[in-house]
Amino acid sequence: MEQRYNTILVGLDGSPQANHAFECAVEVARRNDARLIAVSIIQHQMYDLLGYGNISHNALTHEAKEFTELLEEVKVWAKSIDFPNVETEVIYGNPKELLAHTLPKKYGVDLIMVGQSGLNTIERFMVGSVSDFVIRNAPCDVLVVAEEVVK
Repeated sequence: MEQRYNTILVGLDGSPQANHAFECAVEVARRNDARLIAVSIIQHQMYDLLGYGNISHNALTHEAKEFTELLEEVKVWAKSIDFPNVETEVIYGNPKELLAHTLPKKYGVDLIMVGQSGLNTIERFMVGSVSDFVIRNAPCDVLVVAEEVVK
């Protein structure tokens, strides 16, 4: 039985792992003639954990602008390789909950693609990996994209 996907979700945070996952998601979406949704999530709770509880509105606005530019860049890149079917969104909230629960339901996602975690052991212990959470909790298939190996 051949598995076909109609709506693919990928999160982008500017990390090499997420960027590679996006590139792979474009190829999977192309092969499946699927809709691709790329999101960037601004997690203001992370600022609280790091001791910046009074983070200014300007800092969050700056991060939103950076993510908007990132999403525009990947959309332009996808169009340059003849894949114009990319939708983008910048969202405020918890990346784990949004990627594993809210967004799959909102968009009818049947595949979530994530990059391998870029966290070190201590970070993974403290906050947990978004990838790990999505794998355990998503209502659909999840594909973890391994880091690109430079040969």
